[in-house]
Amino acid sequence: QVPLVESGGGFVQPGSSLRLSCAPSGFTLDYLAIGWFRQAPGKERERVSCISAFDDTTYYADSVKGRFILSRDNAKNTVYLQMSGLKSDDPAVYYCAASKGPTTSTTADGCFNYLELWGQGTLVTISS
Repeated sequence: QVPLVESGGGFVQPGSSLRLSCAPSGFTLDYLAIGWFRQAPGKERERVSCISAFDDTTYYADSVKGRFILSRDNAKNTVYLQMSGLKSDDPAVYYCAASKGPTTSTTADGCFNYLELWGQGTLVTISS
């Protein structure tokens, strides 16, 4: 069973918005660090954004800063990546990942490095 399930990907016009969702299978996201990565064809996987476990501090790659917003809704046990101003270098498979347990890291590297549980990804495509 895949521990995380992503949804919300699609085919959009440049400049459009999409909201990706990430929900766990059989556990709560409370007190876990959650992050998003993306991988475009022929490219390495890259970090997109991460939200820390306890105080919801968010970290963003420079390429998405100011355009993407990562948030969690504990009541719905879901994490969202709101993407705006989508550009030609944003298309990729977007993957959600979570830490296996609570983490106390207060840095971006610490947030991303603890992510061990993965989803299968959701595809974002932008028309040319």
